[in-house]
Amino acid sequence: MTNGWRALVVVLGLLTLPACGQDTSVSEAISPAYRQMLKTLYRETVPTIQPAALADMLRAKSQKVVLLDTRTPAEYKVSHLTGAKFVNFDSFEKNEFTGLSRDQTVVVYCSVGARSERVGERLKALGFRDVRNLYGGIFQWVNEGRPVYNAAGPTRQIHPYSALWSVWLRQGEQVYK
Repeated sequence: MTNGWRALVVVLGLLTLPACGQDTSVSEAISPAYRQMLKTLYRETVPTIQPAALADMLRAKSQKVVLLDTRTPAEYKVSHLTGAKFVNFDSFEKNEFTGLSRDQTVVVYCSVGARSERVGERLKALGFRDVRNLYGGIFQWVNEGRPVYNAAGPTRQIHPYSALWSVWLRQGEQVYK
């Protein structure tokens, strides 16, 4: 990440910090600064799906959805969406994604959605027909109060990727492992 991007992320993060006494309930909408940051990161090459819509889709179970966590092994180990399959971002370009039907819905996610969008682009290039990127990534999923899991079961722990990106994670316990 260039110094310019780092500065932008930090400044936007500081702009979203709540004022003293301000209500920061889980149900609050995505912050304008976070939305703007995502707009600068996303190429808009993969359709997004809002966390609430994904939660509804998973709950309904009427449609087979494959979740692909496209972060690093350390991030995945701390927590992930239930049932998510791990796809290492550092080596996804060599992955042919054999064993996955090109006709089923695939939802990719990472911390905020930038890395997962790259993986989504790869999936589309390989002929997957219904690929979506979780808008705001696992950070927005957790910020909206949705559950994450690790090998032991439900957890509040989230790997914030880096101290720079941690400003966007408002819920859960930040853990670097």
